[in-house]
Amino acid sequence: MDVTRIGYAPGVWDLFHIGHLNILREARRHCDRLVVGVTSDDLARRMKGRPPVIPLAERLDIVRSLRHVDEAVVEWEDDKVERWKTIGFHVVFKGDDWRGTPKWDALERHFAQVGVEVVYFPYTMHVSSTLLRGALELLSAQEPPHIPSAQLAKPLDQEGGHEQDMGEQQGAVQEKEDVLTPQE
Repeated sequence: MDVTRIGYAPGVWDLFHIGHLNILREARRHCDRLVVGVTSDDLARRMKGRPPVIPLAERLDIVRSLRHVDEAVVEWEDDKVERWKTIGFHVVFKGDDWRGTPKWDALERHFAQVGVEVVYFPYTMHVSSTLLRGALELLSAQEPPHIPSAQLAKPLDQEGGHEQDMGEQQGAVQEKEDVLTPQE
């Protein structure tokens, strides 16, 4: 009887970037089924002192849509042992920037007692959500004319009337195409 090896990859997954993709791609190669924990906005605020840039619903949608991910669940509390009790994973994945921290050293010891392997993947040095967030903050602090002002898109759960906006935009594109179409 073959046992399905379940992997678990917890994270905030804010400002999703290639480092995140590298971790999830590599995690999937080390298990038969990959479950990804997506930290709630409130928990991220408590852990990092600030809310994520991308709201939970959108981060969940991004993570769930990746072919490497079998399931994405919300992390409401930062207790990986309790999450293990509900999911029953065999291996937990994390970026190696967490290796050697008091929190993960303690988790490694606990998980070793129950047969859960902790696997760290190389941190992608040139990019991080913290770096991207800092760049966004710098850009937003600039005064025109250096950077043109732009309104950020509203989160999906706060949008409304976008169908009408899309219709107007499509109409404007069609009008431009009509002008550019060679006349016979």
